Amino acid sequence: MILYPAIDLKDGAAVRLLRGDMAKATVFNDDPAAQAAEFVDAGCEWLHLVDLNGAFAGTPVNAAPVEAILKRCAVPAQLGGGIRDMATIEMWLTKGLARVILGTVAVENPDLVREAARAFPGQVAVGIDARNGRVATKGWATETEVMVTDLARSFEDAGVAAIIYTDINRDGAMQGPNVEATAALARAVDIPVIASGGVSSLKDLVALRDCGAALDGAISGRALYDGALDLRAALATLKG
Repeated sequence: MILYPAIDLKDGAAVRLLRGDMAKATVFNDDPAAQAAEFVDAGCEWLHLVDLNGAFAGTPVNAAPVEAILKRCAVPAQLGGGIRDMATIEMWLTKGLARVILGTVAVENPDLVREAARAFPGQVAVGIDARNGRVATKGWATETEVMVTDLARSFEDAGVAAIIYTDINRDGAMQGPNVEATAALARAVDIPVIASGGVSSLKDLVALRDCGAALDGAISGRALYDGALDLRAALATLKG
């Protein structure tokens, strides 16, 4: 199981939100590229990037820090937030991103997800963010009636590389991930599932790893910044 350190970008800085609330942002590093380099130096094999402003704007906003991270760090990176058309997908992949994450458009324009997955095999993931089992879009500001499992299953034949599943109520709250819901989703689909939201300790990572479903990875942010989760120790545990 891969551990993805998260770098959430707001106004050019690396921040963490509480349950997706842009008004509750804590700035952890004014130099996101330096933060990314710290994670890479600690041994991470992937980086998870989110353009928070872009998620609300519907177009890339924090392009400069993302590009700085890509130039400075050799490990592959995936990015979500504000990626809603083929031109933006192609732009980011051309700039060196390993994978784009499509969230809002997965609900509003699923054909785009299918088109992109065909055009860029292995480089398109679907981000499913949910409250109480229902998908939320547009930076988590809009709640839909779409159920998580239904949306995930609709892409079974699309060739997407992964599903990043975030329980919004757990995100940034340091209360542990929703292991049960994540495992249920992973069992419901053949697409690799990456857990996100609430991973705040080594115990949480082990619980996800041993949940009985084959998870592809887990994303952690605030716990790494706060020191509640030691990245080197976590990586060693997962490899061991």
